[in-house]
Amino acid sequence: MATRIARLPRIAAVYSSPLERAQETAEPIATAVGVPVNVEPGLLECDYGEWTGLPLKELSRKPEWKTVQRYPSGFRFPGGESFTEMQARITGTLARLVLAHPGHTVVAVSHADPIKTAVAHALGTHLDLFQRIAIFTASVTAIAYGPAGPTVLAVNGTRGDLAPLAHS
Repeated sequence: MATRIARLPRIAAVYSSPLERAQETAEPIATAVGVPVNVEPGLLECDYGEWTGLPLKELSRKPEWKTVQRYPSGFRFPGGESFTEMQARITGTLARLVLAHPGHTVVAVSHADPIKTAVAHALGTHLDLFQRIAIFTASVTAIAYGPAGPTVLAVNGTRGDLAPLAHS
Protein backbone atom coordinates (compact mmCIF):
# COMPACT_ATOMS: atom_id res chain seq x y z
CA MET A 1 0.00 0.00 0.00
CA ALA A 2 2.77 2.47 0.88
CA THR A 3 4.36 2.09 -2.55
CA ARG A 4 1.01 2.62 -4.28
CA ILE A 5 0.31 5.77 -2.29
CA ALA A 6 3.86 7.12 -2.65
CA ARG A 7 3.38 7.21 -6.44
CA LEU A 8 0.72 9.91 -6.09
CA PRO A 9 1.97 13.38 -7.02
CA ARG A 10 2.48 16.31 -4.65
CA ILE A 11 2.12 14.49 -1.32
CA ALA A 12 2.79 17.24 1.20
CA ALA A 13 2.11 15.41 4.45
CA VAL A 14 1.12 12.17 6.13
CA TYR A 15 -1.16 12.43 9.15
CA SER A 16 -2.19 9.63 11.47
CA SER A 17 -4.64 8.97 14.25
CA PRO A 18 -2.87 8.78 17.63
CA LEU A 19 -3.70 5.07 17.93
CA GLU A 20 -0.70 2.79 17.47
CA ARG A 21 -2.30 0.67 14.75
CA ALA A 22 -2.89 3.73 12.58
CA GLN A 23 0.64 5.01 13.14
CA GLU A 24 1.98 1.58 12.14
CA THR A 25 0.08 1.94 8.85
CA ALA A 26 1.20 5.54 8.33
CA GLU A 27 4.91 4.98 8.99
CA PRO A 28 5.77 3.03 5.79
CA ILE A 29 3.76 5.53 3.74
CA ALA A 30 5.64 8.46 5.27
CA THR A 31 8.96 6.70 4.76
CA ALA A 32 8.15 6.00 1.09
CA VAL A 33 7.15 9.64 0.58
CA GLY A 34 10.06 11.07 2.59
CA VAL A 35 8.02 13.01 5.15
CA PRO A 36 7.40 12.47 8.88
CA VAL A 37 4.18 11.09 10.34
CA ASN A 38 2.19 13.88 11.96
CA VAL A 39 -0.06 12.62 14.75
CA GLU A 40 -3.48 14.25 14.44
CA PRO A 41 -6.03 13.77 17.26
CA GLY A 42 -8.91 14.69 14.94
CA LEU A 43 -8.34 11.43 13.03
CA LEU A 44 -8.95 9.33 16.14
CA GLU A 45 -11.41 6.46 16.17
CA CYS A 46 -14.87 7.12 17.57
CA ASP A 47 -14.93 7.41 21.36
CA TYR A 48 -17.03 4.35 22.14
CA GLY A 49 -17.01 5.19 25.84
CA GLU A 50 -18.16 2.28 28.01
CA TRP A 51 -18.37 0.07 24.91
CA THR A 52 -14.64 0.36 24.18
CA GLY A 53 -12.96 -3.04 24.03
CA LEU A 54 -16.16 -5.08 24.36
CA PRO A 55 -16.53 -7.93 21.85
CA LEU A 56 -18.90 -7.28 18.93
CA LYS A 57 -20.72 -10.50 19.76
CA GLU A 58 -21.61 -9.04 23.17
CA LEU A 59 -22.43 -5.58 21.81
CA SER A 60 -24.71 -6.96 19.10
CA ARG A 61 -26.94 -8.45 21.82
CA LYS A 62 -27.53 -5.05 23.43
CA PRO A 63 -30.93 -3.45 22.70
CA GLU A 64 -29.12 -0.27 21.57
CA TRP A 65 -27.32 -2.19 18.80
CA LYS A 66 -30.28 -1.81 16.41
CA THR A 67 -30.10 1.96 16.90
CA VAL A 68 -26.36 1.94 16.14
CA GLN A 69 -27.07 0.12 12.89
CA ARG A 70 -30.31 1.82 11.76
CA TYR A 71 -30.36 5.27 13.37
CA PRO A 72 -26.75 6.14 14.21
CA SER A 73 -27.39 9.88 14.00
CA GLY A 74 -29.58 9.52 17.08
CA PHE A 75 -27.13 7.51 19.19
CA ARG A 76 -24.46 8.47 21.69
CA PHE A 77 -22.16 5.83 23.10
CA PRO A 78 -22.53 5.69 26.90
CA GLY A 79 -19.66 7.80 28.24
CA GLY A 80 -18.45 8.48 24.69
CA GLU A 81 -19.31 10.55 21.64
CA SER A 82 -22.14 10.44 19.15
CA PHE A 83 -21.72 9.52 15.50
CA THR A 84 -22.76 13.07 14.64
CA GLU A 85 -19.93 14.47 16.77
CA MET A 86 -17.45 12.02 15.26
CA GLN A 87 -18.50 12.99 11.73
CA ALA A 88 -18.16 16.70 12.53
CA ARG A 89 -14.71 16.05 14.05
CA ILE A 90 -13.37 14.02 11.12
CA THR A 91 -14.76 16.29 8.39
CA GLY A 92 -13.54 19.38 10.23
CA THR A 93 -10.10 17.83 10.61
CA LEU A 94 -9.91 16.91 6.93
CA ALA A 95 -10.98 20.43 5.92
CA ARG A 96 -8.28 21.92 8.15
CA LEU A 97 -5.58 19.59 6.74
CA VAL A 98 -6.59 20.37 3.15
CA LEU A 99 -6.45 24.12 3.87
CA ALA A 100 -2.98 23.69 5.38
CA HIS A 101 -1.66 22.15 2.13
CA PRO A 102 -3.37 23.92 -0.80
CA GLY A 103 -2.81 22.24 -4.15
CA HIS A 104 -1.18 19.19 -2.58
CA THR A 105 -2.15 15.66 -1.68
CA VAL A 106 -2.57 14.88 2.01
CA VAL A 107 -2.56 11.34 3.37
CA ALA A 108 -4.73 10.86 6.46
CA VAL A 109 -4.64 7.48 8.19
CA SER A 110 -7.70 6.88 10.34
CA HIS A 111 -10.20 4.13 11.18
CA ALA A 112 -13.23 2.54 9.50
CA ASP A 113 -16.06 4.45 11.21
CA PRO A 114 -14.51 7.93 10.85
CA ILE A 115 -13.62 7.19 7.21
CA LYS A 116 -17.15 5.92 6.50
CA THR A 117 -18.67 9.08 7.98
CA ALA A 118 -16.30 11.27 5.93
CA VAL A 119 -17.32 9.41 2.76
CA ALA A 120 -21.01 9.74 3.64
CA HIS A 121 -20.52 13.48 4.19
CA ALA A 122 -18.64 13.89 0.89
CA LEU A 123 -21.37 11.99 -0.96
CA GLY A 124 -24.13 13.99 0.69
CA THR A 125 -25.47 10.75 2.15
CA HIS A 126 -27.35 10.93 5.44
CA LEU A 127 -25.35 9.70 8.41
CA ASP A 128 -27.99 7.04 9.08
CA LEU A 129 -26.83 5.26 5.90
CA PHE A 130 -23.08 5.31 6.61
CA GLN A 131 -23.10 1.69 7.83
CA ARG A 132 -23.68 0.68 4.19
CA ILE A 133 -20.15 1.82 3.30
CA ALA A 134 -17.42 -0.80 3.65
CA ILE A 135 -13.89 0.17 4.71
CA PHE A 136 -11.33 -2.62 5.11
CA THR A 137 -8.07 -2.48 7.02
CA ALA A 138 -5.27 -0.91 4.93
CA SER A 139 -7.64 0.09 2.12
CA VAL A 140 -7.42 3.39 0.28
CA THR A 141 -10.26 5.90 0.16
CA ALA A 142 -9.68 9.15 -1.73
CA ILE A 143 -11.69 12.35 -1.59
CA ALA A 144 -10.74 15.46 -3.59
CA TYR A 145 -11.74 18.70 -1.88
CA GLY A 146 -12.18 21.64 -4.21
CA PRO A 147 -14.05 24.93 -4.54
CA ALA A 148 -17.17 23.14 -5.79
CA GLY A 149 -17.13 20.72 -2.85
CA PRO A 150 -15.83 17.21 -2.31
CA THR A 151 -15.56 14.54 -4.97
CA VAL A 152 -15.22 10.90 -3.92
CA LEU A 153 -12.53 9.34 -6.12
CA ALA A 154 -12.16 5.90 -4.51
CA VAL A 155 -13.63 3.95 -1.62
CA ASN A 156 -12.14 0.89 0.06
CA GLY A 157 -9.50 0.23 -2.61
CA THR A 158 -7.33 -2.71 -1.68
CA ARG A 159 -5.26 -3.16 -4.83
CA GLY A 160 -4.45 -1.66 -8.17
CA ASP A 161 -2.75 1.44 -9.43
CA LEU A 162 -3.69 4.73 -7.78
CA ALA A 163 -2.28 6.84 -10.64
CA PRO A 164 -5.76 7.60 -12.06
CA LEU A 165 -6.55 9.43 -8.82
CA ALA A 166 -3.90 12.01 -9.67
CA HIS A 167 -5.79 12.99 -12.80
CA SER A 168 -9.24 13.26 -11.23
